[in-house]
Amino acid sequence: MLLSGVGDALGYRNQLWEFNDSGPAIHQELQELGGLKKISVKLPDWPVSDDTVLHLATAEALATGKAGEELLHEVAFRYVEGMKDMDGRMPGRSTIIGVNQLRPGHEGGYRVLYNPGARGCGAAMRSMCIGLRYPRPDQLSSLVEVAVETGRMTHPHPTGFLGGVASALFASYAVQRRPITTWGLGLLEEACPVAKTFVKSVGYAVTETEKDWDYFTEKWKWYLDLRGLSLGTEAVTWPDRYGPAERDKAYESFSLSGWGGGCGHDSPMIALDALLGAGSDWEELMSRAGFHGGDSDSTAAIACCCWGLLYEMDGVPKCNYRNLEYRGRLESVAEKLYALSH
Repeated sequence: MLLSGVGDALGYRNQLWEFNDSGPAIHQELQELGGLKKISVKLPDWPVSDDTVLHLATAEALATGKAGEELLHEVAFRYVEGMKDMDGRMPGRSTIIGVNQLRPGHEGGYRVLYNPGARGCGAAMRSMCIGLRYPRPDQLSSLVEVAVETGRMTHPHPTGFLGGVASALFASYAVQRRPITTWGLGLLEEACPVAKTFVKSVGYAVTETEKDWDYFTEKWKWYLDLRGLSLGTEAVTWPDRYGPAERDKAYESFSLSGWGGGCGHDSPMIALDALLGAGSDWEELMSRAGFHGGDSDSTAAIACCCWGLLYEMDGVPKCNYRNLEYRGRLESVAEKLYALSH
């Protein structure tokens, strides 16, 4: 939870880096700041963005121990409250539209109208904690159901809410110590079919959802082919050169509209790409997941959460997290989720 917030704050850089479309330019500015080891992540220069505020909202709702509809109303309530804390944090359009429709406490008040444009990364960036609440393989259906329903509160389009399923799933895989090379295949072969069956069983916006379903799964199949992971084998296929400029081009090819990490399918995709390439190296992870042209804070929030589960705080400079905004809330809710998951 803590490193997810760190990744968000670093990738965001108070709007300067999230909206910078050049990875090489960001790396140049990073060098001018003295590199990652010299950055003290604290207010006012390094606030967390909407990503962490809404990840906390999801996590703190889960930490109440509620389940079923009661949990969904709790999440909806906390999203509404979270939107009061958005000054300077740049929430996305679909998130604003969705939360404005939520009516927590009223029957069906956690449902919103189907929005064919809600394909962004808003669900993906706030769902890792669902994997912390339901980390075991036998909890897959609970993980998927909660990720789908909370994701659809703002992103009812499958490209949007399946991003939430991916982030939650990858966090659970990290807890399970499942080989990273198998995560994408698990998403396609295990989680997505469960999500599709669940959508049908609930009976909300089934026709629209099924019509728009295939983009997410087809793009993930394409990515796994690109990296040689379609069979779950160990060796990852990388380009000969894969520096900041090459990554910008690659992430653009992952994306829907040229903004790498901006959608539900490609924000966890870039996070996974970074985890596969960085190993246990924190600076390399941030270089790949947080300092690129595109939605750099969301991709970093996802990647850093999973990295923290795999490698803890090893190699992370204290200045990167010691004074992080909302550090106390992040650590407190993490302890509650850990207790509930055991």
